[in-house]
Amino acid sequence: MNRAGQEKMEVASELTSPTLHSRDSGFFERGIKTMLSIRKSKQSLNKEKGKEGTGTWKGKRLSLRLSKSSEESKTTICNGAKDIDEKIEAEPIQGKPLSVMEINELIQKRHLLEAFASIKYLEDETIAEQDAEKYKDNPQEFVRKSKDVDLLYNSIMNAIQSIVVGTLEHPTVEDTVLTSLVTLIAHEEAAHPNIGNAAGPGSDLLGRPRKWREAWREAIDESARKRVLRVPMVSKEEESSWLDVHLSFLQKNLSEDLLKIKLSVKKCYPEEYQVCDTYVEAFHKAIASHLQDLSHRPLEFNELYTLLDWVANIYRSELFLGHPDLKPEVKMENLSLLLTPANWDKLKNDYITSAKGKIKSYFGNILRLEVTEKWEKEVQPEVKENLYHSSLSFDIQTIIGEHMKISGVISRSLETKMLELCLAELHEFIPRFGEEFVAWSTAQDSPIFAPYFAAYINSFHDLVSGLETVFKVNTEELQKILAALTRNFTNIFLNKLRTKAQPILKRILTKDWISATERPDLLASAVSQFSEHLQHMREPMGQELLRDVHKYVVREYIMQVIKPRRKMNRETRQQVSEKMNQEVRILNNMLIDQGSDSNWLLPAIHHIANIIGEKKKDKIKEYVKELCQDYPDIRKEHVLAVLALRGLGRTRGAAIFQQGYRALESTDGGEGSTLFAEIDAPVIISCF
Repeated sequence: MNRAGQEKMEVASELTSPTLHSRDSGFFERGIKTMLSIRKSKQSLNKEKGKEGTGTWKGKRLSLRLSKSSEESKTTICNGAKDIDEKIEAEPIQGKPLSVMEINELIQKRHLLEAFASIKYLEDETIAEQDAEKYKDNPQEFVRKSKDVDLLYNSIMNAIQSIVVGTLEHPTVEDTVLTSLVTLIAHEEAAHPNIGNAAGPGSDLLGRPRKWREAWREAIDESARKRVLRVPMVSKEEESSWLDVHLSFLQKNLSEDLLKIKLSVKKCYPEEYQVCDTYVEAFHKAIASHLQDLSHRPLEFNELYTLLDWVANIYRSELFLGHPDLKPEVKMENLSLLLTPANWDKLKNDYITSAKGKIKSYFGNILRLEVTEKWEKEVQPEVKENLYHSSLSFDIQTIIGEHMKISGVISRSLETKMLELCLAELHEFIPRFGEEFVAWSTAQDSPIFAPYFAAYINSFHDLVSGLETVFKVNTEELQKILAALTRNFTNIFLNKLRTKAQPILKRILTKDWISATERPDLLASAVSQFSEHLQHMREPMGQELLRDVHKYVVREYIMQVIKPRRKMNRETRQQVSEKMNQEVRILNNMLIDQGSDSNWLLPAIHHIANIIGEKKKDKIKEYVKELCQDYPDIRKEHVLAVLALRGLGRTRGAAIFQQGYRALESTDGGEGSTLFAEIDAPVIISCF
């Protein structure tokens, strides 16, 4: 695909100018004055029409013929500049032998046809004199007269260019001036059809084509350049959106110019001049040069986008060059790229570079608002569809989506680059966000930590899902980052749970715990402060964490129970057994109600409580057998520690273990879920 197609360089600009049909007041007045001036000059010249000039080019002098009459010329003007050959077929008017100063005065007064006739008379005369060897003894005189002719022709060319440059400066177009200019150029081209081969000093200045049509084109280029540079441009200090304002003025002013060219200027020229195409090309080059200068300024993100958007989406659209009012005269098919490929790529790269800081700033604002508006104010997160909700994912995806959208309007490649940039910044932002959350959560014991922990885990899941489905992104790298962050958050969550539960767990089997008459759900209440929030976490993460919490509490409870202790009497063992069963029943029921599916953990503490409180030895053997069957990862040391609580010595305990456990003394805990394998058995078992 070519460069123009790839980068959507079908650009356009806004047409906001009114039509110029009503701006021709004074047109006929100036036209009549000009025609009267021409008619008066013709009458003066007609008095000399019987006189023949003496100078010829190789023996023949080319006679000049002006237009048939002022009125016929005016009719031609109004009808739109017909074939130039018909205009030249008029009564012959030959130039008068005027001085250089007199001819120059005619030029200054813009009597260009009269001036041209007199210059041509002087030129023919000088050539004829040179042919007659008049300057054989005075070659410097020939050089002087040749230079005079050249300077006078150049003066007319300057006048032509001045007229062309000033065409768009006035409210209305002076038709007669322009059509006379066309006639003048045609006379010159007829008078100098080719370059002569005269020899001698100064001969190269005579009889050669003056190329005024090229000068006319150059004047249009200069006019376009001046018109573009004259468009108002305020400073950034005066107006933050200075570039947008400037480009809007550029659209408006140049649209008015193009409409004036179509409605008023075009009809003054023959078709061969291709006036509209010439002006459009001139403006195109002027705008391209101007935009290149603008692109070299130190532009900010919004300014770079404004410039890219204007080039890609406004310049060639119906808002500007493609506007219906300019058709079919304004054609864009052959226009080159407004910016060179190198300049266009530089502009896009500058835009992406500038966007990097912008995206980083937006992500930083998300973090700042989380800290100041939620964490510090301890605002509870919203609950939507029974899930804790954070705007984190939505905010991130909105930033990415909006920047991709506006970049995609410029080009597909810029959209891709913007997505890559956003993902790179996101990969940096997520760990930074995690560090801030960890620092805040460890610095204080806030009641909103657990809700926001769940909300952010939910948001991370939504973020991955959104990037994959909406933006078609490969999230493998992001998922690794989020997995590490989730593990870190989870560890903090469990550590906070330990901090809350440990003081209560350490009281188990102490004298105060045994004799206490307060509510038996202290442990369940402490655990619930954390576990209840997991109900509002998206699956499967919430379910997995609830399993971890359930297992943690049961494991820590058992670890506290089997520590070596002083001997307990029968009554105390009964109290301990009853309290353990009651306390653990409340704990298990609470976790199951919250959604834990770890039913396999339920009998563990009940088995131990039953062993401790059981009076009959045979029943103890049954309980030990059930304990070993339900938890095959249990080791001999664990069972002996439990039996020691019952008051059984090591020898008797070992015998009971052998009967209940049979030959299963594996230390790997067997297959399936493990519990006792994660519990350190006491090294020393107290003897009672």
